[in-house]
Amino acid sequence: MSIRGLKKKQPKTFKVKVITMDAEMEFSCEVLDQEIPKEDPVSFRFLAKFYPEKVEEELLQEITQHLFFLQVKKQILDEEIYCSPEATVLLASYAVQAKYGDYDPNFHEPGFLAQEELLPKRVLRQYQMTADMWEEKISAWYAEHRGIARDEAKMNYLKIAQDLEMYGVNYFPIAQNKSDTDLLLGVDAKGIHVYSINNRFSPNKSFEWSGIRNISYSEKELTIKPLDKKAEVFKFFSSQLKVNKLILQLCIGNHDLFMRRRKVDSIEIQQMKAQAREEKARKKMETQRLAREKQLREEAEHAKEELERRLFQMEDEARQANEALLRSQETAELLAEKAQIAEEEAKLLAQNAAEAEQERQRLEITALKTKEEKRLMEQKMRETELIAVKLVKESDRRAKEAEHLKQDLHEAREAERKAKQKLLDVTKLNFLHVARYPHHSPADTRDVICDKGSVKMDLKDVDLKRLSFEIERERLDYLEKSKKFEDRLKELKSEIHALKLGEKQTGLYSHWNEVLGSLDCSTGNVPSWMKTFGAGDLFDTNLRKPFPAYPLNATSSWPCTNKSQHTVPVEKSTFQTNTLVASNVGTGTRKQIIKVQQHDSDVIYI
Repeated sequence: MSIRGLKKKQPKTFKVKVITMDAEMEFSCEVLDQEIPKEDPVSFRFLAKFYPEKVEEELLQEITQHLFFLQVKKQILDEEIYCSPEATVLLASYAVQAKYGDYDPNFHEPGFLAQEELLPKRVLRQYQMTADMWEEKISAWYAEHRGIARDEAKMNYLKIAQDLEMYGVNYFPIAQNKSDTDLLLGVDAKGIHVYSINNRFSPNKSFEWSGIRNISYSEKELTIKPLDKKAEVFKFFSSQLKVNKLILQLCIGNHDLFMRRRKVDSIEIQQMKAQAREEKARKKMETQRLAREKQLREEAEHAKEELERRLFQMEDEARQANEALLRSQETAELLAEKAQIAEEEAKLLAQNAAEAEQERQRLEITALKTKEEKRLMEQKMRETELIAVKLVKESDRRAKEAEHLKQDLHEAREAERKAKQKLLDVTKLNFLHVARYPHHSPADTRDVICDKGSVKMDLKDVDLKRLSFEIERERLDYLEKSKKFEDRLKELKSEIHALKLGEKQTGLYSHWNEVLGSLDCSTGNVPSWMKTFGAGDLFDTNLRKPFPAYPLNATSSWPCTNKSQHTVPVEKSTFQTNTLVASNVGTGTRKQIIKVQQHDSDVIYI
């Protein structure tokens, strides 16, 4: 055989691309008598042409179930098969179960279905819901499918899909005459159905495969003859001859499958079903075993977690017990220390209580003494009031005597002035007489004058001596009385000073301060025995003013008729003034003041 002959016998091949629902495959095929499209490679879609009536009984192999599940799912998503929104959510949950297995909240976090196409676009447009809301709704159903195997989830998906009105129906536009195409012809596993153009759910007329005797076509005309000869023959027209051929092929294939399903299965089919049942049982057992192992593993994990939790709890309890023990020890030590402190405090309190009792008894004794001293002090204060009243009266009397003495002084000075004037007049007369009578001897005149003057001078000297003696006697009497009163006040001052020291301890010092403070004329709270005195410094002025010299008056008489008018001067002293007490004496306007003076030796002088 020549090389040219070998080349002629080699068959021609072309590339074929087969597209399934989950993969794409390429093959090289020989050139047969049929016409092929001029494409490189030639694409073919591997799809199920005839739909089973009961998917669970007819789809025996797992790969067939998987590919058919993908095909039906795509038709539902592309809205070639209508499905209600509630059913689409349920089907989507089975599709997620078939892909991901059991729901695990730790693994399947929110957003894990964001890239998945699970619902038709019509349903998404129909409801105003976000992707997260749809995912939450699907996940709620998905969690309910826990424990369902993946192939079982696919089969459940197909069981729901096979009951839909548009499941497995191939639609073709037809017309009852050649010009109009206002009907749809549907072919499925149960028969032939005629629909209106706007309604693909409820057929206007149906022909089951068991009631059809013959189907034929002539060019564009297609005829359906019922098994009942009396029934009307249904004729319709299609748009193209190829469509009639396709309709006829679908009718023949679905009719053959319909009749085969109602016959006894062949040995091959029986073997395939038996093998499928065995495989299903094996998978079921495997699934159960896996489920048991998974359950045991989960239980073991739960037991491990429980043990770990209990271990951690026991460790925590042990740690808390140790901490409590340490705290109890610290508390015991603290309590012991507090008990010791409390015992010491109790001893100290007992000692303080004994001292307080002694102090209370001492204060009771002091209070009794204070009451007695207060009574004595009040008595002495009353005596002092009486003495003060007497002093006021004596001061008033002395003031009146001072006034009378001032008047007598004024009269004596006036008499002296008159005597001087008379002496001057006599001197002038004598001078004039000598000038007028020069023959008279001056010695005679001088003798006369001297005799008269000596008589007057003798009289004046006698009156002055008597007056000075009387004044000196009055002054000595006043000084003696003042000394006696000062001695009495010194005794009162000593007693008051002793009472002050006692009152500072018994709380009566404030009362005595009020009594002494009442001696101040600047406050309105004065004791009753001081209210008889007036305010001012008139009496102080009278006591400090020097007693005037009583001059000899030729016209005055001796001795003095009113001794009460004489005033005895009071010597000044450099004592420190503490308190001024004044009162109005009698009904007159004259104010007399007693000035209490205190020396550095705390001796009071009035």
